[in-house]
Amino acid sequence: MLRILLIPVVVLLVLEGSEATALAAATVFFVAAATDGLDGYLARRYDAATRTGQWLDPLADKLLISAPVVTLTALGRFPLWAAAIIVGRELAVSVLRAWLGTRGRSMPASPWGKAKTAAQILAIFLYIVPLGDAEAARLVALWLAVILTVWSGLDYALRLSHRAPES
Repeated sequence: MLRILLIPVVVLLVLEGSEATALAAATVFFVAAATDGLDGYLARRYDAATRTGQWLDPLADKLLISAPVVTLTALGRFPLWAAAIIVGRELAVSVLRAWLGTRGRSMPASPWGKAKTAAQILAIFLYIVPLGDAEAARLVALWLAVILTVWSGLDYALRLSHRAPES
């Protein structure tokens, strides 16, 4: 829930546009992203996984990625083509998971999906934080995120197509 509550804070700070609020936005974004790993660790460590948590965790991930990407794109600070790929894939996987959920099936995160999330977080962080002349670092991180976004989406589709139908 904390990640979901921090998303509007990140968006509002990005919209403010000053260097100080950009640093604050990057910090809040980083803290929100870090709670994902902490949340998963604590749930496993204390055997406290819940159905609600299993549903909310990927939703929070998708929102944490999509909201700043859409905001930065609207401000002209994030490439539209990359935003379309990233948000499109996040939406497609969310729809797939919801559809599977209606059939009593699940699609757990893959190692590629986790790598994709880490790469997206890095790229978004670099686009939020005011780095001055760091366009090369941003582009490298962005391309890595986009490649892993596409690859992990294909991996989900292939894994689904190879699963036997469940009754």
